[in-house]
Amino acid sequence: MSHTRSYLQADTGLIKSWLLTHDHKRIGILYAVAIAAFFLLGGIFALLVRAELAAPGETIMDQDQFNQSFTLHGVVMVFLVIIPAIPGILGNFVLPLQIGAKDVAFPRLNLASWYIFILGALLALSGWLVVGQVDTGWTFYTPYSSESSAAVLWLTSAVFIAGFASIFTGLNFIVTVHKMRAPGMTWNRLPLFVWAIYATALVQVLATPVIGITMILLFLERFLQIGIFDPALGGDPVLFQHFFWFYSHPAVYIMILPAMGIISDLMGTFSRQQVSGYTFIALSSVAIAFLGFLVWGHHMFVSGQSAISSIIFSMLTFLIGIPTGIKVFNWVATMYRGSVWLKTPMIYALMFLFLFTIGGFTGIMVGVLAVDVHLHDTYFIVAHFHYVMMGGALIALIGGLHYWWPKITGRMYNEKLAQIAAGLVFVGFNLTFFTQFILGSRGMPRRYHDYELLLERFPEFAGLHLASTIGSYILAAGLFLILLYGMHSLVRGKRAGRNPWGAVTLEWTHAATPPSPHNFYRVPQVVRGPYDFHLADDVFGGDSAADVASPEEIATP
Repeated sequence: MSHTRSYLQADTGLIKSWLLTHDHKRIGILYAVAIAAFFLLGGIFALLVRAELAAPGETIMDQDQFNQSFTLHGVVMVFLVIIPAIPGILGNFVLPLQIGAKDVAFPRLNLASWYIFILGALLALSGWLVVGQVDTGWTFYTPYSSESSAAVLWLTSAVFIAGFASIFTGLNFIVTVHKMRAPGMTWNRLPLFVWAIYATALVQVLATPVIGITMILLFLERFLQIGIFDPALGGDPVLFQHFFWFYSHPAVYIMILPAMGIISDLMGTFSRQQVSGYTFIALSSVAIAFLGFLVWGHHMFVSGQSAISSIIFSMLTFLIGIPTGIKVFNWVATMYRGSVWLKTPMIYALMFLFLFTIGGFTGIMVGVLAVDVHLHDTYFIVAHFHYVMMGGALIALIGGLHYWWPKITGRMYNEKLAQIAAGLVFVGFNLTFFTQFILGSRGMPRRYHDYELLLERFPEFAGLHLASTIGSYILAAGLFLILLYGMHSLVRGKRAGRNPWGAVTLEWTHAATPPSPHNFYRVPQVVRGPYDFHLADDVFGGDSAADVASPEEIATP
């Protein structure tokens, strides 16, 4: 363990040093604290929704409160948690370390991005608390959103403002990857997490302005009565759907591409093996980013768009499964050729592989026109969405946090508790959402406050909803256990070794644990690929080789 000053030690006043920091690592932690708070809030709304649906009839809230709860759950989780989480937390902390840079290209802009994100979040929450109800759903579909309470404008303003944080972060990462790589860090030596963040940044910069423009148009319609989306004013509500999904489907890949990058790193490290098909995985990230702009219409098969448009969007939906399948097959090949080490981060990687594959296959299913017409606006879509977003993006984030936790904090967490929590999360998640596949396939509509009148024909709905609610409580218990042992590790956790996982990317081989304020004491010279496990002194920079822990050396007292 290095005895030099780490980035966690303040050289000025504690609060000032954090709120005015330009250190990418500290900004990543600022994002982590904010997003954890929003995740807790969004999770509370989710539990309220599931509590209401645990039994038929009105249980804990009326229909207006129910509509507000699922709207706020969606808005908070999508715009304040899943979209910014991995780029904001791990992208900020890990990316410069992995390419051998001392910081991101624009440190001041990086801090400004966090403040803009917080401003947007506060505006969204204040609109809910001060102005009144928002019950449009997280998609803000018109004409309802252009006619309902003024609080909708607060939330859409928040989305507009938070979008600038996403754009600035993306610009920062693109320039950082292009201009600040260490000597010898060619494109073919970039860690796959960097490739994924780079592809994500391209989507952030190109897609996010569309949602901003859409929110401005919604404002103009509300205040100036211009007929843009409202048919009563001569507008077209389907136009709003085109604008919204042209952003929101690429936004799915803002959420999932960084997750895939995390899984690639975990597969390499915990299989003790060069990642199979490195070039194919790297380029498939760029291919997914590109194709993500071409498939938005598969959300609109029942909107009245032309038949030829639906056929084209259906074909493109099948096409985007190819680069995704490339990743999955290469991850499996990496494990097959390697020696799998089942530590907590790898358990989450395997969990991701299982859950995201289900989400991906069901996405192909609803890409079939005839199937989508039957399943549209049912709980099948809710389940598919959560298997991709939570089973993919958030599970990968949790796995990545466990992997880089020693690097971030300098402490190890309790491995047994971590594995128990992983089991609770896996069981709870599948009990919550797999039952919703069954509900949806049998015709249970989503966004219903009550299903009592449906029980005469579908009596099984009551048991399936109850099982889903119980699963949500188990899932919440697993997530709270993660929070508890994470907080405990900060105070009582064993000090981490220099490289507790025996990883071979630069953040583990050339930086202290936790890193210094400037990351590296000398510029790394990259001479090998990011997953070359044939370790030698030149990989670790000579005198630092002795500081690298073996796989068995999980922590040092």
